[in-house]
Order: sequence, then structure tokens, then C-alpha cells
Amino acid sequence: MKRLLAVVLLGVTGLSASSPSAWEMTTFADFLKGKFEGVSLGRDGRLAVAAKLETLFDSGQPVIWAVAPAADGGLYVATGHRGRVFKVERDGKSSLLWTAPGPEVFALAVDAKGALYAAVSPDGKIYRIEGGKATEYFDPKAKYIWTLTMGSDGALYAGTGAEGKVYRITGPGQGEEYYATGQANVTSLVADGQGRLLAGTEPNGVLFRISAKGKAFVLYDSNLPEIRAVAVNTDGSILAAGLGGALAKKVQAAQPAAQGAAADAAPAAYSVTVTAAETDIKPPEVPKTPPAATPVAAPQPTTQSAAVVQDVSGVERSAIYRINADNTVDTLFSSKEENVYDILAGAGGAFSFSTDQNGRVYAMSGDRKLTLTAQSNEAEIVRLLRWNGAMLAAAANMGRLYRLGPAGAAGTYESPVYDAGSVARWGRLRWQGEGSVAIRTRSGNSGRPDDTWSEWSEPTRAAAGTQIASPNARYLQLKAEFTGAGAAVTGIVAAYLPQNNPPQIRSITALTQASAVTASGSSKGGASSTPSFSVTVTDTGDPGTATSTGTATQTLSRAQGQQLMLSWQADDPDGDRLVYQVDFRGDGESTWKSLRRNLHENTLLIDGDALADGKYLFRVAASDRESNAGASARDAELVSSPVLIDNTAPVVKVASSKRVGTAADIEFAATDSASALRRAEWSVDAGPWTAVAPVDGVLDSETEQFRLHIADLPAGEHVLVLRVADSGGNAGLAKVVLQ
Repeated sequence: MKRLLAVVLLGVTGLSASSPSAWEMTTFADFLKGKFEGVSLGRDGRLAVAAKLETLFDSGQPVIWAVAPAADGGLYVATGHRGRVFKVERDGKSSLLWTAPGPEVFALAVDAKGALYAAVSPDGKIYRIEGGKATEYFDPKAKYIWTLTMGSDGALYAGTGAEGKVYRITGPGQGEEYYATGQANVTSLVADGQGRLLAGTEPNGVLFRISAKGKAFVLYDSNLPEIRAVAVNTDGSILAAGLGGALAKKVQAAQPAAQGAAADAAPAAYSVTVTAAETDIKPPEVPKTPPAATPVAAPQPTTQSAAVVQDVSGVERSAIYRINADNTVDTLFSSKEENVYDILAGAGGAFSFSTDQNGRVYAMSGDRKLTLTAQSNEAEIVRLLRWNGAMLAAAANMGRLYRLGPAGAAGTYESPVYDAGSVARWGRLRWQGEGSVAIRTRSGNSGRPDDTWSEWSEPTRAAAGTQIASPNARYLQLKAEFTGAGAAVTGIVAAYLPQNNPPQIRSITALTQASAVTASGSSKGGASSTPSFSVTVTDTGDPGTATSTGTATQTLSRAQGQQLMLSWQADDPDGDRLVYQVDFRGDGESTWKSLRRNLHENTLLIDGDALADGKYLFRVAASDRESNAGASARDAELVSSPVLIDNTAPVVKVASSKRVGTAADIEFAATDSASALRRAEWSVDAGPWTAVAPVDGVLDSETEQFRLHIADLPAGEHVLVLRVADSGGNAGLAKVVLQ
């Protein structure tokens, strides 16, 4: 497949100067997210024609809970939320057998004489149906009866909730508590053929082997809340399905009737919350042994919310365990996306199981090879059984019974929708396989296919490669059509040229190198440091528009020998490598001058003496031309706010100085050629600096006049120093000797 992909990429390169990409489906996980109809999927990622799920019986009810073979070769089907039991004959004809007094019939069992037993919930009771007539058989005084099974001793066993007990029933009204699990619910119950019972429970996911009244052994304590299904292999090993809380669905479905809702009410809403990472199915692992199960108090159905959620965050959503004869445990399957609802044991260690994800049926061979054999695409498959040489699958939320027939002559596979990230130019479609296979495509710009998408293209049978006919768009979907028993596909590659998005320059910052150091450190000795300034301009939303942000001019400080550092933030939506160009333009100039080209770093140092005093604009341009050659390359640029560079100190001139006794009066002026004055101060005999205000009271011009009066000067000669600093931090000095 790697060779095929390489050929595809080489073939697309000629379509445009941009970099080609490819959507490749070759693995089990790649194909699993699609829609299957008469097509199977092997663990090796092989799609092939397989059996179809044919509708055997449509109950017209919201949900099927249980199916049991009848003694005459027919079937009994129990439904909810209207509490009905149907009889399906061998020829597929069906009839309503019984309407229960409660909304849910969760379990069925048939004894050796052909009598049918039905468990009705809530306020659970067991009814015996024989000769078309139903009579109350046993009342365990339980809220729910989840499961029924016939034991090898001919007794009927019932698993209940919400007290998690198993009852043994030997006749009308004749029953007793057989074992109390200490769990809230007994969710699965199977006889193991050796006079013992296997009981799966919830909410601690404990599997019990009950050997006698009041006597049991914990076979396995799962890390999942519920043991949903149990099956016994021909070699005596036991298969158990752990589940992340599907029992909540049953409980909530039963509640409308328990709360007095009408018989025809819609099913209650429910949800199962799963926080998971990565993909659907992972290689089998033996789970860590969790703490031993502890007794759980029975829930109070009268106060239970209809929004119960089982959260199995951070663990598998479901798993299938094999408990061997020596009580060791192997994990044969685990999933973070699918719930396993039922298991059907086969020969030689093989088995089938069903899930909720698009109503799937999987098969696992004795050597652990996994195959997706069928998919209903619309229903949860909650029950599997063999009937008249075929496998049957009962769908919960569609109320249908499907039959898995022999391998068909045709099938289709519809891929998940592929997101190219932006509008793409489609290239060639290639695949590997054998037999008669045709592939269609369609495309659109909405996340889910709707009437805005293109129609399915004409089928192509050229596996070696053909141009995708669907319109350029962001999303693409494939449909593979298989004809004949030997038709199969093991890999599909769709090449495309993604639209190249322009880079974005977010901001430009200019500052002196000394300012950068000062910002990260502290001044020593407590002395005042030269003030630092930075200028930042942010993206206005159009990276291609070379306009100033319009913010007020700010000023950079500079001391002798400093460098100007320009830095910018830029990125590319496609992850392309960017190359930069930096230009500058002085105030009053009309032409941009180049500072540096072909930069890959996002910083640039400039000698502080290279630019004379004045205001400057800096322009940064970014290009992705090194990743997208030719006309497909995209550019963006951003211009900084005006940056004032001031390298020259103010000139301070003393107009007059006069000393009278212990006082002195001095008049002086200060002028700067580049920026406004910002600070004026004086010091006598190298003493502390004292600020002085200009004559007009506001220090804000390039030229200012000052009058300074100093009182209480001691007798004798003194040295007065006048210091005036401009906006760039440059200081001019003047000295006056006072006699």
C-alpha cells in the first residue's frame, strides 16, 4: 500500500505547483467508521461481499427486549414499551400472542414442555403462557426482572433488581430466594450445563458462579459496571461481555409506565456518557484486577431520575472476557466506542457478538481473528440466537428481527466523510482489490451529506487510477459497490490538492536590545534606569493589507551602542514553513527600503546607528513559497505603528544665573531636534536630583524655558548641574558655578 500511495502522490504533483495530499483507507479502523450493507470487514482491513441482514419480523414496537425459540420451531419475541409478546412461525408469519399488564417484557424462557414464561416489569412478575392463555406464575416482590433461564434441574431461575437476587421457581407460586449477589441488579443469567448458574451483575460488573442455594464463587470482577451477557463455550470456557452501563437504558425505559404514563407513551430519554481517547477498538489486553466487589444497596426506583447516566470515563466502553477452566481470564476484545450487548458461542472457540454502533454483528475465530460480518446501520443489536440453521439478530430501538443469510452476490460500502480542511482540488482515485468492484464519489462543503452535496458520480472500475469526477469541495465521500462472491478491496487512496491558505502576521514589536534585558532583570543598586518603550501593532483582520494600525506614535529609548530589535508573530493555517522580508520607510519618504530578505527567524537586529533620528515604519512580509511553489504560494504583510528613533541628546543652554545671599536664580532653555522633552532636574554638588517644571507648566515640547530658584545655599562656591532628557531617554547637561 505504501507503494500505491507513493505513485498517487507523484501523479498528483503535475496537477499544480502546490503540495499534494492523500486520503488513505487501508486498516480495520479506517473502514470501520463507514456504512456496510452486505459487506464484511476483516481485521486486516479487507472489505468483501458477505451476508446481508434481512428483516424477518417487524414488530412495529419501539424495542425488542428478548427472543426465545419455541418448541414447534417458531420464535417468541418480547417487546417494550407496550408490553407485548409475539409468535413468529417458521415461515416468517407472525401474530400477537399476549399483551402484558406492564409496559416491559424484559425476559422470556421456554421449558421442556414448551410452556413460555414472560417476565413483566416494573413491579416485576412472571407469567406462564400456555395454550394462548397467560396466568401469573410467580411474584418475587422485585421491582424489575431482568433475565430468565431454565436450569438443568427443570426449575426456572430469575435474575432481579433492584436488590440483585436470583430466585429458583419450581411451580405456580412456588419459589424461593436462591442467591443474593449483594449487587443492585442481576443482568444476565445462564445455566452452564453442570447444574450451576452463571450470573452477571451491575453496578460492579461481577460474574458469579452459583453452585447451590446461598453458595457462589466470584469468577471475575470486571473494571466495567455491568456484565451484560454470558455464554458457555463447548470446551467449558465462559465468555462474558462487560459493559459501561447499558442497564440504565432499561431502567429508564421502564419508568414511564411505573410513573403512570400511558401505555402508548414514547420511550424515555436516556444517555450513556463515555469519555474516551483515540480510536474504536484496541488490541486485546488483560485488564488490571479491580478491587473485589462489595455489596451495593438497592436503588430507590420511586426517586430515581429519568436521566441516569453511567460514566465510564477513562476506561473501555465494553470488553469481552474469556474465563478459562483454570479461572484465568483473557480479554478477547475491548472498545472505547461500542457497547457489546450479546454473545453467541460457536464451535472451536469461535463466537459472534453484537453491538450498538450502527447495529453491528462481529465474528471472532478461535485464533482471535475479528471480522465485522453485518451491520444494520440503524439499530442496536441486543440479542443473537441460532434458529433454523441461521443466525438471528434482534434490534432494540427499531423493534425488528433480522436474519443473517448466506453470502450474497452483491454489497456496498459507504465511507465516512473525509474533511480536507479547506476546499480541495481532487486528484486521482486508486484502490487495491480483486473481483468486480466499482467506486463512486460525491463532495460538498457541509459536514454531513445533504441536498447541497453533489450527486454520486458515475462508477469507475479503473483500480489503477482515475480522476475523481466530483466538484472541488472541502468534504469527500466514497461508495464501493461489490458484485460477485470474490469481490474485495484492501485499500483505497484518494489524492487531492488542498487549498493553500495565506499566512497571518499577528503583530510586530520593536524595542531596543537593552530594553529587552531590562524587562527581564532588575536594576542594580536601586539606581533609576533609562525608561524603555516598545511598540506593538496587532493584526487588523486582513493580513494582506499594508496599512498602519493608526495607534499613537511611541518612542524607543536608545543608549550609545544599543541595537534595535524587531520581532513579529506569524503563523500559517496549513503549517507551511514561512520566509520573511523586512522593509522600512522614514517619515516623509515614499519608497520602502529593504532591510533583510529570505529570513526564516521572526526577529531581526539592526545597528542603532544605522538609522538617523526620526520616525520610521517597518513592514514585515511573510510568504509560504518554499512549501507552495509558483502561483499557489500566498503572501501576507503587516506595517508597524510609527517608531520614533532618537539618538541625539537635548541641548541645554543657561541664559542667566544670579546669586543673592543664600539664594540663587537661574534661567535656562533646553531644545531637542527629534523628540519632545520629558524630564528636567537639577543637582547641587553631586547631590540628589530634584525635578524642575518648565515656565509653561507642562513638559511636552521640543523646546522649553525654565526658571529655577534655589534657596538656603550655604556660603561658598557650589556646582549646579542641569539635566534634561528627551522622549528617547537621551540626556543633555549644563553646568553652572555659583559663587
